[in-house]
Amino acid sequence: MGAVPDAGALGIGNHVAMTNWDREVERLAEHGRDREAAALAVRHLSVAIRQGEPVDPIQQLNQLAPVLGGVVTGIGPDQLDNPTPCTGFTVRGVLGHMITGATAFAAAFRGEPAPPADANDSGDPVGHFGQAMTGLMDAVRSPGALDRTITAPFGDVPGQAFARFIVLDGLVHGWDLATATGQPYRPPATLVAEVDAFAREAIVPAMREAEMFAAPVEAPAGATPIEQLVAFTGRRLERNPQ
Repeated sequence: MGAVPDAGALGIGNHVAMTNWDREVERLAEHGRDREAAALAVRHLSVAIRQGEPVDPIQQLNQLAPVLGGVVTGIGPDQLDNPTPCTGFTVRGVLGHMITGATAFAAAFRGEPAPPADANDSGDPVGHFGQAMTGLMDAVRSPGALDRTITAPFGDVPGQAFARFIVLDGLVHGWDLATATGQPYRPPATLVAEVDAFAREAIVPAMREAEMFAAPVEAPAGATPIEQLVAFTGRRLERNPQ
């Protein structure tokens, strides 16, 4: 990956700078450098977070954990192979994806190398999920964790910003799992609103072109806030006629 322009050099914080940033992202994307464009977007977002008054991602994780945990513990063994709204993933697949990510990112927040991928194999994904999430929560809360630079799929990201991506990922995948297994999903309204606002600034076209997120779809009339968020991340909603 090529060098990402320094955010300070872009003069982020005024209209002219924003235009320069937009143009640079577009230029990179036009030349097929989607991941560099995504990394630049995240760099911009990180500066904006530092300059403003960011929501504490640890508080967000504390709000999300019991809701997500409740959905996962409600999954029956006979539901693990159910398809989910996350294209190409079964319930087992989503759990495996989240376990792998949580394990790798917990190590990153501690400043340690990621464990081998096969260390995450488990015949009990529901049970392993709880262990992986506990490890991630502990790592994010560890001293200096949010000040570290995390190597993400879309480039190096300050820990403060990446922790919010983790919340976004967990909130949306929680909806995937609940929908696939016929469970209610009621995350706190304030959490959904905060994550939705973050997603609409953080998810740039370059990320979708690099297949990190699917193209947004239009939420149906009457969609709830969480449904509007998952539609923005590319999930299709099926509604029964009233």
